[in-house]
Amino acid sequence: MLFEIQLLIVLAAIVVSFILGWFLSRKIGQNKIDNAERLAQKIVADGKKEAENLKREKVLEAKDQWLHLKQNLDNETKSQRSELNRLENKLNSRELNLDRRNDLLSKKEKELNDSERNTKYREEKVNRLEGELETLINEQNKKLETISGISNEEAKQILMQNLLDKAKQEASQSIKEIKDRARQQANREAREIVIQAIQRTAADHSTETTVSVVNLPNDEMKGRIIGREGRNIRAFESVTGVEVIVDDTPEAVVLSGFDPFRREIARQALERLIMDGRIHPARIEEIVEKITAEMEEKVVEEGEKSLFETNISSMHPELVKLLGKLKYRTSYGQNVLQHAIEVSYVAGLMAAQLGLDGNLAKRAGLLHDIGKAIDRYTDGTHTQIGSELAKKYGEKDIVVNSIAAHHEDVPVISPIAILVQAADAISSSRPGARRETLESYIKRLDQLEDIATSFSGVGKAFAIQAGREIRVIAEHEKIDDAMSESLATDIAEKIKDKMDYPGHIKVTVIREYRAINYAK
Repeated sequence: MLFEIQLLIVLAAIVVSFILGWFLSRKIGQNKIDNAERLAQKIVADGKKEAENLKREKVLEAKDQWLHLKQNLDNETKSQRSELNRLENKLNSRELNLDRRNDLLSKKEKELNDSERNTKYREEKVNRLEGELETLINEQNKKLETISGISNEEAKQILMQNLLDKAKQEASQSIKEIKDRARQQANREAREIVIQAIQRTAADHSTETTVSVVNLPNDEMKGRIIGREGRNIRAFESVTGVEVIVDDTPEAVVLSGFDPFRREIARQALERLIMDGRIHPARIEEIVEKITAEMEEKVVEEGEKSLFETNISSMHPELVKLLGKLKYRTSYGQNVLQHAIEVSYVAGLMAAQLGLDGNLAKRAGLLHDIGKAIDRYTDGTHTQIGSELAKKYGEKDIVVNSIAAHHEDVPVISPIAILVQAADAISSSRPGARRETLESYIKRLDQLEDIATSFSGVGKAFAIQAGREIRVIAEHEKIDDAMSESLATDIAEKIKDKMDYPGHIKVTVIREYRAINYAK
């Protein structure tokens, strides 16, 4: 009985345990379901949010792409519209030119027709007069034959014989006069031939010192240098002060100028323009300004280099700059800066041998020709100008006197001045100062051109043949052929009054008319 009760209790416990387990498992399952539903709702909410964000980004991206495409389309439309406007303006310009050309052709055609009618009328008149003249001559000949009693052919023979005898007599007289004149002028003509040969030799030397040749890649570059209607070459000559000569020399142009510093600036500027390829007035001014600044720096470097070579410690910056400019001057075919350095060396060596101040002698020797840097733009000799510059920039009295006295223009105050004189003579290989220098020769050429260009109607003037000829280019719209003769005479007379020169100077006036048009 006890066993049955225990069994019932066990069964009851099992039943109770099963029921409790069922309730517990159901409760746990319900919680899991609730959690799963909440998680699913959260995932769905996150997905919707992410989808909204993605949708918003795509919409913004699409808007940006649309704006970019719209801007590109607007730019392309604007460019096409500008091109169309340009083409329209070009067509309008061409149409205007065609209208003008048609008007000009119509006018010329009318003038040609009038000229043909006038020519025809004149020809008819001339033919009529010639017929009347021939009739009159025949009548006169018949009257002459009747009066003289000889025929026309006989009269011709008598006249020709008389003329022949007279011509022989005059020819004999002319031959005698020519021979007498030739004997009298033989020596004079021989001297003139020798003088002309010397002058041509001098012209070769002056060409080397007053012109620079710039090589071109091809002859087409000459046209670009000249520019449309000559605007490029005029701008170049205006800003550089150097004449540009474009002639038949293949692949080369010539720069002509008496100032070697300006000519060097022009040479470098033209070479740089040729390399750059862009040749127009604005670019020319830009390049020339840049080259000028570079040359100013270069002359300072050359001056400092000369101080270094001669072992001179310091000097006023303006004197250093003027020393550098001497590199672009020549005297008797010798570079002035190199000559100054040689004089400095020689004077310093002699001073050291004599127990004098070698550094002071080198300084005076280096500066002895400093006036040649600016003597073309200042009145006075280069010794006067140089001594004034040295005094102005604080050089010692001995240096100032050495500069002023190295051509014996003023008395010396120290042995160093005498050493500078001797060193100058040694370096230049001459016993003393010459009377006719290249500088005065160049000034004479410059004065010759100035006299010619001072007359109204003169476009340009060029001194050639070592100053034995001045070639004048007259402006055709201001000077006619008759006035050209008078202009040549007036220029020759003024040269006689204003200048001193040996021999004679030929004045040639050239007047030409150039008709220019363009095929478009």
